[in-house]
Amino acid sequence: MQRGPPSKFEMSNIRNHQLRNRYRYSLESSLGSEYAPRSKCDECMTRVPYATLIATIMCILGVGVFCGTIYRGTTLTGLMMVDVFNQRLTWLEPLQTACVVIGASMGALGLMALFVGCLATGATRHKVYRGSGARIGGRISCAVFMSIIYVLQLAWLVIFVCLAIVTVFYTIFWALCTSDRVIKENQCIDFTQFSFMFPSTIRREDLEVCPPQEIKLFCKDYVEKAEFMFILAVFACMLVILSLVHYLMCLSANYAHIRDHEKLQELEEIQNLNDLEGLTASKDRF
Repeated sequence: MQRGPPSKFEMSNIRNHQLRNRYRYSLESSLGSEYAPRSKCDECMTRVPYATLIATIMCILGVGVFCGTIYRGTTLTGLMMVDVFNQRLTWLEPLQTACVVIGASMGALGLMALFVGCLATGATRHKVYRGSGARIGGRISCAVFMSIIYVLQLAWLVIFVCLAIVTVFYTIFWALCTSDRVIKENQCIDFTQFSFMFPSTIRREDLEVCPPQEIKLFCKDYVEKAEFMFILAVFACMLVILSLVHYLMCLSANYAHIRDHEKLQELEEIQNLNDLEGLTASKDRF
C-alpha cells in the first residue's frame, strides 16, 4: 500500500528532531563532547579536578614538611640558647603552637579548595550550577577563596623572607664552627659582633663559646642539625607558595567556567526560543 505525503504534524516532528540533533551536535562540540556516552570510569575521570588536586598535594606536603622542620628547628634553637648562652626564649613555645595551627588551617583550606574544584569540573558543574542562584553562589565562593589565598600568599612570602634570614645566620654560625682557627687552633667562637641577635640581658662572657665540649655541643648538636631543618623549611615554604599560586590559577579558571556555563545556558534558551519560533512559522505556512 502506497503511503501519501507526510502530514503537517509529522513534518513538524521531523523538523524538530533535526533541530535538536543539530543543537546537540554543536553543544557537544563546544563542551568537549560531555554528553557523549561514556563508561563509568571515564565519567569519573572527567569529574576529577587534576590541577586543583596537584595544588592540594603540593600544599599539604609543603605545610607538613614546614611544620615538622620548624618545630624541630625551634626546639634545637631553644635548647641551644639554654645550654650554651644561658638564655631562655619564652616565645618559642607559642611559635610552635602557631605552626601546628597553620598546618591544620592550610590543610583544611586545601581540602575546601579541592571540593570547590570538584564542583566546577566536568559534568558535575552542569548539575550543580544549573540554576542562577547556584551559579552566583559558585562565583562568589571562587572569589572568596581567591581573596583568602591571595592574602595567605603574602603572609607566606613574609615567612619565606624570615626563614631565609634565619638560615643565612645559621650558615654563618656553621662557617664559624668549621673555620681553621676553631678546629686547628682551638680558639673561642666569639659572638660579640652578633650581640644584636641575643636578648639584651645576656652577659658578655656568655657570648664566647670556649671549652671544647661547649663548642662541640654548639656546633655538632645544635647548629648543624638546626641549619638543615631551616633549609628544609625554606624549600617547604617555597612549595607552599607555588601551591598557592596554582590555587589562584585553578580558582580563576573555575570562576570562568561557571560564568561561561551561565552564558551557554542563556544560549540554549535563545536557541530553544528560535526553534519554537521556527516551528510556529512552519505551521503557519502549511
